[in-house]
Amino acid sequence: MPHVLIIHEVEAYPAWKAVFDGATDLRKRAGEISYQLLRYNEDANRIVHFSAWSSLESARRFFESPELVELRRAAGVKAPDFLYLEEIERGVL
Repeated sequence: MPHVLIIHEVEAYPAWKAVFDGATDLRKRAGEISYQLLRYNEDANRIVHFSAWSSLESARRFFESPELVELRRAAGVKAPDFLYLEEIERGVL
């Protein structure tokens, strides 16, 4: 399963979350299947977005699109780091 891990700092989590939620249909149409949001324990504005995608190509095309660059700017995202990943194993202990 293809995944994307994004780590970024945002100016204000509530403002970022409103933009994130507003893009739900856009993300779904682009191929996002599921997601998790996490934050750093000591910094509520440092966000980790972990998501499953239909393909890494779809994810890369989506995240690198001019529309998403503008959405990130409007949401107050600072210097996101993107990791495009392929799952090799999953387990439950």
